[in-house]
Amino acid sequence: MPGDSQTEIRQLLDRLCRLAAAEEWTADLNPSQYAALAYLARANRFSRAPSQVAEYLSSTRGTISQTLKALHRKGYVAETRSQTDRRSISYDATRAGLDALRKAALFEKPLAGYSQRELTDLSDSLKLLLQRALHARGNRPFGICRECIHHRHRKDERYCALLDVRLEESEAGEICYEQAS
Repeated sequence: MPGDSQTEIRQLLDRLCRLAAAEEWTADLNPSQYAALAYLARANRFSRAPSQVAEYLSSTRGTISQTLKALHRKGYVAETRSQTDRRSISYDATRAGLDALRKAALFEKPLAGYSQRELTDLSDSLKLLLQRALHARGNRPFGICRECIHHRHRKDERYCALLDVRLEESEAGEICYEQAS
């Protein structure tokens, strides 16, 4: 029965998420802090404002504001004020923050046993499930910069046509708030 498979998948995902959350507590982070820090470590420079972190994590701005302040006190993120609008703040993961993320890498060893093909298939299936879940909730999809319709790669340069800015090579693989497929 299709319903049975769907229930089993939901329960498996729930169990995996709970295992991951339990692991995150071992690295001086609670699960919310871990999720925010993991997002900031993968987000591009245009996507690190508290409101964007909140939207990505489907959380409230108030909750994320407190989470980011706690991460800042621990030295896991650095706060940067905008040069053009001093009210605007963005956050970057620090070296200490990246080290804390590595300590809570629950899935590294289990995933190492998969072939590249199996990893690609699993990733593709999870991405599709996530896209459908986000669409059903009316959430912004975010996404990887280089997979965006506005991303340009010409000569030795990467460029965002939407924001009209040159991109660093490393930004092409980062999460972007403005990403559109």
